[in-house]
Amino acid sequence: MDLWYGLATGALFGVLLQRCEVLRYDRQLGALRLRDMTIVKFMLTTVVVGMIGVYGLLDLGLVKLSVKPAVLGGNIIGGLIFGLGWGLVGYCPGTAAGALGEGRLDAFWAILGMIVGAALYAEAYPRLLETVLTWGDLGKLTLPQVLGMNHWLVIGPFAVLVILIFRLFERLRL
Repeated sequence: MDLWYGLATGALFGVLLQRCEVLRYDRQLGALRLRDMTIVKFMLTTVVVGMIGVYGLLDLGLVKLSVKPAVLGGNIIGGLIFGLGWGLVGYCPGTAAGALGEGRLDAFWAILGMIVGAALYAEAYPRLLETVLTWGDLGKLTLPQVLGMNHWLVIGPFAVLVILIFRLFERLRL
């Protein structure tokens, strides 16, 4: 049954990506050039909805939180590689799959690059475990834990901040 939930939510997410126009190359390029904040608004919305959903389900006892360790070395280097790939091909993983689903064949090259990158990472993983994946290991933590606050006291102000950012983007016509 979990696979069906995953398929349904994945399909819904794909529809939202398409309807919000974040699959379009010009939107991707606009986000990278800080001229079109459509994708940033979409991502911030998904973060807020995800935070509310995950912590709401956690409070109801329906899920357990599985926090992965925060490792600065891996996150920084991985983020740089991710950003470089996004800048080169104009797609991130979710938008590449959605664009390919729309019939945009240029997204095939982005997906091929992700597969090659995943294979290289898998090959290098044993060596990375001894080096990069130990640099700046902060352990398993969440922002509410770091701040020593109830998660709703973090989520509420964050949601308000996102709304204020959206208003700023609208005022600047981004």
